[in-house]
Amino acid sequence: MAAPRPPRLDAPAEEVARTAAAAPDWAALATAARGCVACPELAATRQHVVVGDVPASGRPRLVLVGEAPGATEDETGRPFVGRSGQLLDQLLGEAGLDRAEVAVLNIVKCRPPANRTPKAPEVARCSGWLRRQLELLDARVVVALGLSSAKWFLGPRTVLATVRGRPHDVDGRAVWATYHPSAAIRFGPKGAPRAGLLADLTAVAASSEGTA
Repeated sequence: MAAPRPPRLDAPAEEVARTAAAAPDWAALATAARGCVACPELAATRQHVVVGDVPASGRPRLVLVGEAPGATEDETGRPFVGRSGQLLDQLLGEAGLDRAEVAVLNIVKCRPPANRTPKAPEVARCSGWLRRQLELLDARVVVALGLSSAKWFLGPRTVLATVRGRPHDVDGRAVWATYHPSAAIRFGPKGAPRAGLLADLTAVAASSEGTA
């Protein structure tokens, strides 16, 4: 299936898309993204633009895509380094994956105030960065962490319970949608989200073996 048509772009979103598409490599894209002011509220309240982590080789085994940075991520400039990131690292290890071999991104690169859900215009304006990141990384396997990320890849009517547990072909990539680590924390160590996230990461690990 083709990726869902993005929301109608306003002028800042179009400018981001043009700037991102012109970036010849990851370093150039990261430099451009760190200066982004397309979303005035986010630009005014952030400490860092959290561009994302990539393996030293630049060729990830797979790409993990979450929603947006939290407080710790905003402070450090790195994705998934707070409580959710610590659990994610643990579950990756249990699934047989090493964080050092995967890329870790978010659909929105700046922390929304009070960790609120990103607004549709913010997602649209940031989409250019993520699309170019996926092109540059050229990963064949993507894991969408949480409903916001799943909707970005699979469409606005996506219901996580009905799409998780199997890959979806989106523009030639195998996209797996699963729970966000924050849901696993919220429901506790014996909750369904944690078990489901681990099961999905284990399946992804098996499917992506040898693809890095």
